Amino acid sequence: MTPSPLSPGRPHFAEARGLDGSRAWRRDDPLGDRLPMLSVVVPAKNEAESLPKLVEEIAQALRPLCGEGEDRRFRLGGFEILIVNDGSTDRTPEVLEELSGLYPELREIRLRTNVGQSGATAAGVRAARGGWIATLDADLQNDPADLALLWRLLPGHDVALGWREKRQDAWFRRVVSRCANRVRNAVLGQSIRDTGCSVRIFPRELALRLPLFQGSHRFLGPLLIREGARVAQTPVNHRARPHGRSHYNFRNRSFRVVVDLVGVSWLMRRPLRYEVVDPAGDDAGVVGGIGIGSERDRGALAEPGRLDRVGA
Repeated sequence: MTPSPLSPGRPHFAEARGLDGSRAWRRDDPLGDRLPMLSVVVPAKNEAESLPKLVEEIAQALRPLCGEGEDRRFRLGGFEILIVNDGSTDRTPEVLEELSGLYPELREIRLRTNVGQSGATAAGVRAARGGWIATLDADLQNDPADLALLWRLLPGHDVALGWREKRQDAWFRRVVSRCANRVRNAVLGQSIRDTGCSVRIFPRELALRLPLFQGSHRFLGPLLIREGARVAQTPVNHRARPHGRSHYNFRNRSFRVVVDLVGVSWLMRRPLRYEVVDPAGDDAGVVGGIGIGSERDRGALAEPGRLDRVGA
């Protein structure tokens, strides 16, 4: 593991801009005049064995994007790694304390009890300091190197989603996932290739507007489209799990997911939109408001791997 060249105790910032996390994606000028900061949110429950390699790989993937040699269109003003300790009972706290001495980008968000992946992800998003959020699973099946791929895919879009082209899971899990994606897309009228893939990048401001419920992490893509986001998709790497075993099984994924799908389908069909105008102005210019999807927003997504326009 290679320590950060920067002084201990501060995130890996290439420069001081973008620390307030308030930046929103400008579609006409993707990076504007400030370099963005990215917060990598990783929910983790009893994944102590995986964490050293995971943190190392995230740092190796993102540090080059902070360098002066990186194209300014894709350069990061800094990044942080938020490991959300979701009620772990193994050595996760001790491992994270050890790693924090090597990686000043690392922060632990410790939850009092286990709340599940949706709650842990929400806690990480709220604790994040970056204007952009990336998510990964903690079990090393996601490849952190794909974060750079998704970041470079973003210009012209609001959200980048990965889909696992060659899944390294048991055949039964692959079949169930494939069927679930088809049913979900048919019900919601979308074409997201892999809603279960945790490799994603999206604006924090947009994520804070999403409804929260147990299981919402499985519907991040559809819910972001509901907010009017333009989405790009691309294949990402998927690896065999090196340690432990999955926390998910057929029992905790079947009936609950069906109930959640019914609820999300209702939400997609109940959009709310308003605009606030300046009464003192000559024109009815929008000075604030919320746009929450529309029939048009739920249209077709870009083909995987292409930089096509998606959504609003």
